Amino acid sequence: MPAIGNEGTDVVFPYNGAAGAYHLLHLGYRILAAQHVTKVAIFIQTQEFLVNLVCMEEPKKKRITDEKTALAKAEHFCAYQERSQQEVRNKLYELGMYPTGVESVISQLITGNFLNEERFARAYTQGKFNLKGWGRIKIKQGLKLKQVPDKLISKALQTIDGDAYLATLQKLIEKKQAVTTEKNTFKRRYKLQQYAMSRGYESDLINDVLKDSEL
Repeated sequence: MPAIGNEGTDVVFPYNGAAGAYHLLHLGYRILAAQHVTKVAIFIQTQEFLVNLVCMEEPKKKRITDEKTALAKAEHFCAYQERSQQEVRNKLYELGMYPTGVESVISQLITGNFLNEERFARAYTQGKFNLKGWGRIKIKQGLKLKQVPDKLISKALQTIDGDAYLATLQKLIEKKQAVTTEKNTFKRRYKLQQYAMSRGYESDLINDVLKDSEL
């Protein structure tokens, strides 16, 4: 067997069998990381070790197929914050549930009021607007990615106060203006317009704010 190391080695340990490849790397790293160890010798069967090193895999997560267990985990997932049906559906598939079990758990969550798509849409809308200053367009796109129905998206967007919406847009533009170094008026307005649009605001409202503010 060849050895990794040389004379004056502080630590010597063997590698034995296929199951040792993964643990060997972690053990070697921990030894090398210790301040008092400077040299390490590992006695291995080179070919076997390299084969196992290539083929080794992380231990697989245990698959959950029991509905009661999955339901408990999903309830905890929903209790933390409002979730869309699709978010929970994805979570259940990650746990290893089969399609019939997934839909059964979803149905139970709706019955137990852990899941409510309209409530989620409202919470998402208010959170993204109040905390992140997103415009309606960006919020709508986010809800569509969550596969929320269009009717519920429209209802949720209507909960945004119009005056607060315009005030947020103006504040956003003014804040961007303060750090914009462009001297050319046309180019500066264009940059401000593009920035506001990237935050999800409507072009007509942006133009109105820019005109009224004389930016």
